[in-house]
Amino acid sequence: MHTIPAKELATFISSRLEATYDAREAANISRELLWHCYRLDRLQLSLNEPVSFPKDEEQRLLGIIRRLVNDEPLQHVIGSVEFYGLEFKTDARALIPRPETEELVDWIVKDHARPGLKIIDIGTGTGCIPIALAKHMNAATVAAVDISEEALTLARENARLNGLSIGFQQLNILEEELSGQYDIIISNPPYIPMSDQAEMSANVLDFEPGLALFVSDDSPLVFYIRISELASKSLKSGGNLYFEIHENYGTQVVSMLQKQGYQAIELRQDMQGKDRMIKAVRP
Repeated sequence: MHTIPAKELATFISSRLEATYDAREAANISRELLWHCYRLDRLQLSLNEPVSFPKDEEQRLLGIIRRLVNDEPLQHVIGSVEFYGLEFKTDARALIPRPETEELVDWIVKDHARPGLKIIDIGTGTGCIPIALAKHMNAATVAAVDISEEALTLARENARLNGLSIGFQQLNILEEELSGQYDIIISNPPYIPMSDQAEMSANVLDFEPGLALFVSDDSPLVFYIRISELASKSLKSGGNLYFEIHENYGTQVVSMLQKQGYQAIELRQDMQGKDRMIKAVRP
């Protein structure tokens, strides 16, 4: 058994990560790894407690560091992410859940205390939105659709991981119709124009599915237009439509919803001060 002071181990990790990340991000990733691999928290790190591990552990740790230096996302390397108090498996089958999406979930949860609501999430990916809503809302019936069967397989795994029952279905939303009537429809659809790729990092471009990220520069609102059209039929009167949006298209999505007859439209910013979420009510 090998023993090393916590701060020395943290420095060992972060110094190697600085080949790819800036010093601050490398230190943050180092702390995440220390917690994931050794359950070493910030207090234990500040106290410089000793970390003990078998001799072959150094090779496993070096393998993890190599993956990170090669731009693989931390969430894929450790295999999971925390989202709205729940654990989700993450890999290349779906987008990694983001903090902005947690804000959208929190908005929905706080908006709706009434029990027994019917909810559907369009473009579910890991299943983080419907699973979090099923966990935190009052006896809601929750369904979700995605075009990717691989993403749906991951979402089903995450539902089982969290002990929840979600009605998952494969659906091409641009070509097929929704079935049923809902109190709430949510979507965090693809919304990044292809031209934005030049500004994006390799750990997104190389390891997350482009199908869930990108839309044509010529029609960046294609999913919002289609989903709002479907919601005009599948939302109950007074039902709520929620979108996560690209920061540059907030006013355009609001205008589109107004033209389609939605009411009480609200555009909200995320914690970074960027236009990120929209709520609209079907009359």
